[in-house]
Amino acid sequence: MTARLSPARIGIYAFLLSAALFFLLPLYVMVITSFKPMAEIRMGNVFALPGVATLDPWRAAWGAVSQGFWNSVAIAVPSTVIPILLGAINGYALSFWRPRGANLLFGVLLAGAFIPVQVMIYPLVWMMAHAGVFGSLPAIVVVHVIFGMPLMTLLFRNYYASVPHELFQAARIDGGGFWRIFLQVMLPMSLPIIVVAAIMQVTGVWNDYILGLVFAGRENLPMTVQLNNVINTTTGTRMYNVNMAATILTAAVPLVIYFISGRWFVRGIAAGAVKG
Repeated sequence: MTARLSPARIGIYAFLLSAALFFLLPLYVMVITSFKPMAEIRMGNVFALPGVATLDPWRAAWGAVSQGFWNSVAIAVPSTVIPILLGAINGYALSFWRPRGANLLFGVLLAGAFIPVQVMIYPLVWMMAHAGVFGSLPAIVVVHVIFGMPLMTLLFRNYYASVPHELFQAARIDGGGFWRIFLQVMLPMSLPIIVVAAIMQVTGVWNDYILGLVFAGRENLPMTVQLNNVINTTTGTRMYNVNMAATILTAAVPLVIYFISGRWFVRGIAAGAVKG
């Protein structure tokens, strides 16, 4: 009992509770404001619970960003699957087959993971325009694949580096080739790192603003861009309840993914996602 109530333990829990309240307070304000009518919001009591809760702001918010939601889904699915597949193949090849110049290739891919997005926007715009796909769904997907593949390669290469090399040698002795070993041996045992990669890539693509604004085109604007258009409208009365509801809707997908897959994310990290 003494250990449980020690000053150090009390201080740790007090700090954690304070940090949690600090980060949850804005979310609390967002949620309660999204259920308030504008007349109640104008009264100025920001932290009070809604006197009369209403779902009208949520209906208006969904009507404003629903098209962006489906656009984000259409962007996120291929922008997640393709980099993970390519990263798994690259990491597998760099870890076990080690072609000539493997270290140089890995260094180039690793450098690509740290190049600022803003530096690459103009060259990519020029390339997409000359390819005739600028401002389209394929354009934004290709851009996300380009920026996602280096990090995915790093994750899978470090994960496969923790796999015993004897397993690969045994598969080779049994007559397994490149694709057979990858599909039948390595890929089935890669579920933990696939979950980690999927969470990271989906979150990055879903939360992206600048790439979607530049490359997606008017018909394919993601949810984050449409959220900005809703909040920064310059006509009419600013509807704070609708803005809060739209913000929560936009953030809902990453939050749900973390809540559902958080345990798998920790397992994937522990299984070798950061080993090298």
